[in-house]
Amino acid sequence: MEYINFIESKKHLAQSNGIKPVFIPDAMFDFQKYVAERMIQKGRYAGFLDTGTGKTIIELATANNYVRATNKPSLIITPLSVADQHLAEAAKFGIDDVEHTKDGKYKGKIVLINYERLHYLNPSDFDCVILDESSILKNFKGAIKTQITSFLKKVKYRFLFTATPSPNDFIELGTSSEALGYMGYTDMLGRFFANNENNIRPQDIGNKWYLKPHAYDDFFEWVSSWSVSMRRPSDLGFSDEKFILPELIINNVFVKNDQNWVENGRVLLFGKSARTRSEITKEEKMTLEKRCEKAVELASKHETSVYWCNYNPEGDLLERLDKDAYQVTGSMSIDKKEEILKAFAKGEIKKLITKPKMTAFGLNWQHCNHTVYFPTFSYEQWYQAIRRFWRFGQKNTVTADRILSEGQIRILKAIDIKSKKADELFDKLNSTLNKKVDLRQREFNKGMITPKFLH
Repeated sequence: MEYINFIESKKHLAQSNGIKPVFIPDAMFDFQKYVAERMIQKGRYAGFLDTGTGKTIIELATANNYVRATNKPSLIITPLSVADQHLAEAAKFGIDDVEHTKDGKYKGKIVLINYERLHYLNPSDFDCVILDESSILKNFKGAIKTQITSFLKKVKYRFLFTATPSPNDFIELGTSSEALGYMGYTDMLGRFFANNENNIRPQDIGNKWYLKPHAYDDFFEWVSSWSVSMRRPSDLGFSDEKFILPELIINNVFVKNDQNWVENGRVLLFGKSARTRSEITKEEKMTLEKRCEKAVELASKHETSVYWCNYNPEGDLLERLDKDAYQVTGSMSIDKKEEILKAFAKGEIKKLITKPKMTAFGLNWQHCNHTVYFPTFSYEQWYQAIRRFWRFGQKNTVTADRILSEGQIRILKAIDIKSKKADELFDKLNSTLNKKVDLRQREFNKGMITPKFLH
């Protein structure tokens, strides 16, 4: 590849100011109409909207407006098995010409495709691309993630939708800006962040960064300049009357580790609380059978339930213990995964075994109100997993049984801390929603001064 072509491949297309909305479905709620109009007018925007608040119809309305304005198809990229929900929502609101492609072939004006199948498409065919549940990008590595990022850079109008901006990593929140074509990642670090080295050299990007205390307010005002945030309609000044969630019951169920820990060749007489990640992993292996047995015991009291596990041995044992459960595994083909997930959503399968990193994003499972969860340190996975059931539209009390050993107590403490940080993050985003921050870009318009000996 020529060097100039390499440089061109890294560039974003020129920024745009969006378009004027010409189609907003009457059946949308008032706050949904507000968000849709705002995003359509901006042209490049992120929607940090909580689960069940209508991201799907907002995405479809946005895509429809850009189809009309550009006369080119709009693309919505979704997590696995979520495209079917978009098709159902499009039919509900009377939005025509929506198609889900699995091989890159399509005739529709609004095209749906899974993240895993994006390589079938060409970015030059689209002027508008929407990422549904964009935070799922953290779960992709290597070629898929690189391809998604590269694809987005070449599109004029870009939109990101997610329910959970990271509560403990402001840098991750800010990188959405670069994906949208606004302030770059390195520029953002230099303006708002610092590290122990007090530099922003690219080779030090992996260092521990922290938000400068004096830049705290400016950072959130800047994020709010290219995003809208909402956990409930009242965050935007609308009524919460029709969006009251049912009760959520969280049970922390502990199993006892009867095996003795061995440290430095010595057998410990008493159990211990796992502190490091390696100790957590060891504790999980030592209590594998007890945790799975307890999970099946609890799920047996419910007609429909979902087991959230983290490792293949857990899923395999759960499948052997519960003959009514179907497991979704990473080694399955995409088609097979979709087949099982679709069957569960329709009620044809009553018990499902899966992992949060595979299926915790975007799926609507209001027909189920019980889940068993094996906790990890990831707050996002926990939040997304329970929100498959505990979301607007759920009619029943939701019960989440978190199963762990007594030695894993640090995991719950970490999740509680991150939960509070997530609340603080949304409060801060919402409080700066209508503020503006002046981020004028420097103009390099002075002539170059050369040494006299060159004249």
